[in-house]
Amino acid sequence: MSQPASSLSLVHLVRHPLQPSPSPPLLLLSHGLGSDEADLFGLAPYLDPRFLIISVRAPHPYGPGYAWFDLQIRPDQISADMQQATASMGKLQTFLQEAISAYGADPQQVYLMGFSQGGIMSLCLTLSDPRQVAGVVVMSGRMPDEEVFPLPTAPEPFQDLPILVVHGVYDSVLPIQEGRRIRDRLQTLPIQLTYQEYPMAHQVSQESLRDITLWLGERLGSA
Repeated sequence: MSQPASSLSLVHLVRHPLQPSPSPPLLLLSHGLGSDEADLFGLAPYLDPRFLIISVRAPHPYGPGYAWFDLQIRPDQISADMQQATASMGKLQTFLQEAISAYGADPQQVYLMGFSQGGIMSLCLTLSDPRQVAGVVVMSGRMPDEEVFPLPTAPEPFQDLPILVVHGVYDSVLPIQEGRRIRDRLQTLPIQLTYQEYPMAHQVSQESLRDITLWLGERLGSA
């Protein structure tokens, strides 16, 4: 494991592949609200050793950590700063291309994995340009409203794109209805959707991590 390359546009942590490859598959991790790049990086020892794993820090300070976009929380409503969200998605996309070049990753084997707000970012980045992503894992996330982020109308770029969505039935931060809403909207696209619910809160459980690890390993195949 190593510290970030300072020339890249976002702060990040790196685990180089444990099985050396001249052009390894890349797994980009995006953390949730108020966390940082060290959070999901703790999962690296459990993930497929073939991956080049990069855990990236969101650009906006938020509480003790960072956020991809700010939230305004009122008694009757939670609203997101969509201008920040759009700008962060652009920054994440730019960083992804920087990381592929800087670390020599295979551009045809780019996977995204995000938790909570990072899951929202990973999902939206995938839906905005599915050609740059080989698969995505959305953990305890949310699908933006249709009027804010309409689904693409052209289905061809999404043909057989693997997407894994995992959510806890006891999640009090983003309730299980949010996971089911992701499932229901994604089912309108010609993707390979895997949707799983777990007896957990807003977290990554051992059971969900096991299934995520297996799913990612299957995407890479047995080579």
